[in-house]
Amino acid sequence: RAGWLVRNHPEKVRASYVINEGGGQAIPMNGKNVFTIQTAEKGILWFKVKAKGTPGHGSVPSAADNAIMRMSKVIETLGSYCAEISMVPTVKQFLTVLARENNWLRAALHLLFQNPALGDAALDQIALRDRGMAEEIRSMLRMTIAPTIVHGGVKENIIPSECEAVFDCRILPGQSIEDAMNRVKELLIDVGLEKLEFDVIQANEPSESPMDTPLYKVIVDVLNEFEPGCVVAPLLLTGGTDSRYFRRLGAICYGFHPLRSDLPYGEIIKMIHGVDERISVKNLVFGTSVLYSVVERFLAEA
Repeated sequence: RAGWLVRNHPEKVRASYVINEGGGQAIPMNGKNVFTIQTAEKGILWFKVKAKGTPGHGSVPSAADNAIMRMSKVIETLGSYCAEISMVPTVKQFLTVLARENNWLRAALHLLFQNPALGDAALDQIALRDRGMAEEIRSMLRMTIAPTIVHGGVKENIIPSECEAVFDCRILPGQSIEDAMNRVKELLIDVGLEKLEFDVIQANEPSESPMDTPLYKVIVDVLNEFEPGCVVAPLLLTGGTDSRYFRRLGAICYGFHPLRSDLPYGEIIKMIHGVDERISVKNLVFGTSVLYSVVERFLAEA
């Protein structure tokens, strides 16, 4: 695995530049494609919360302290948390390009630029026409917390004394794992921190690479040779890739495997990690050809 290699054998994988997954998908806009280059990604904080209580008989629930009830408050509090909007430079540039290329997006995004506090109202407008795009942008603008696993109870007639849940938290560049964990605990003060235990399962800080580099320019030039008039925009990935490990070594990392949108963009987003995730043969040929040309051109100019 990339993380293990970076930690244990950095000299074997050290590079000035890395091309990885996580970008390249074209967004169709007014008859042209906007190709993305992933220059940043959110940080990952997976953590477990264990709620404690007092066991008892299920027929007399008020005599016990039900850990599942306590966990339900934890899940409701964290799952419904809506963090303040924060627009990092990569996202601002990405949205600026979309606004320039798409008339119906322009008005909604102008509202977001002018007053980030009204950002959700702007995104709700976008969702009326493209829910997939709206929700992806929404996740680019704030820290998110999603409950993903719940375990509790041992028998039908026993009030459980423990219940645990796992949460997937993603943070923006400029935010830290420590600050995010502190925020989680602040949100749960009213639930009763003395009856909650926290365990970090995995944590990776957010990462970002600059756009003003020779490789980025080569990618833009090659894309325009394969598709004259196309547009290129940097992208903040809401998920995580191995780029986070190589950026720790000082590498400039871009997520880039170019794909044309031969399906509606919202449908493509929904297929990621889905049961029918796929690309067309034409896209396989296109993406491989562009990547080959990018590497060949960059090495020739280096």
